[in-house]
Amino acid sequence: MSCCSSDGTCSTTATVTEPAAVTTVFAVSGMTCGHCEQSVGKAIGALDGVHAVQVDLKNGLVTVGSAAELDDETVRAAVDEAGYELTGRA
Repeated sequence: MSCCSSDGTCSTTATVTEPAAVTTVFAVSGMTCGHCEQSVGKAIGALDGVHAVQVDLKNGLVTVGSAAELDDETVRAAVDEAGYELTGRA
C-alpha cells in the first residue's frame, strides 16, 4: 500500500484523534445565545488536555472530553474569564 495519492502527492503524516479518557459535565449559567455558546466552548476548549467540548445552551450544560480529570477551579477560571459562571458539575 502506498502513501501517495492518485494525483502524485505524498503524505507521511497522519492525523489521529484520541478518544477522551474522561467525560465531565459542567453547569454554566449566563449563556443566552449562540455567541455565548461559542465563547464558553472556546474558553474551555483552550485548556490543556481538553479534546472535545459540547455546549447545550438550552439546558446550560457543557460536556467536556479530556485526557485526564480536569481541575474544577481551572475550568471555573476559564468560564469566568469568558464572562459566565460555572455553577458546578451536573
